Amino acid sequence: QVRVVESGGGLVQAGGSLTLSCVASGLSFARMAWFRRAPGREREFVASIQWPGSSTTYANSVKDRFTISRAAAENTLYLHMNTLNSEDTAIYYCATTDSHFGDISSRSTYNYWGQGTQVTVSS
Repeated sequence: QVRVVESGGGLVQAGGSLTLSCVASGLSFARMAWFRRAPGREREFVASIQWPGSSTTYANSVKDRFTISRAAAENTLYLHMNTLNSEDTAIYYCATTDSHFGDISSRSTYNYWGQGTQVTVSS
């Protein structure tokens, strides 16, 4: 049984930092990613990592502020978020797939999702 569980969300002041974690189990995964859904908006791509090689991809809105990383031995994905602002307020979802194919920033590429963790940035 595949399980994807996020943690680490919370309330943070603008300019602050937060780290999200995601543990995935039950399958040999090839890619993992973070998406987010802000109030009144569609779920959007944030960042992804694929292996072998740990190649990363970021949305322009978070580039140079967020860092995605993976602890392979623990099948754990991280999202280190710095210089947060109110635009980053959203539910953050971890997604993964066992396939190496498909657009890495597309929701349809990922077939396993977590329940999401809320990040709220106060100004």
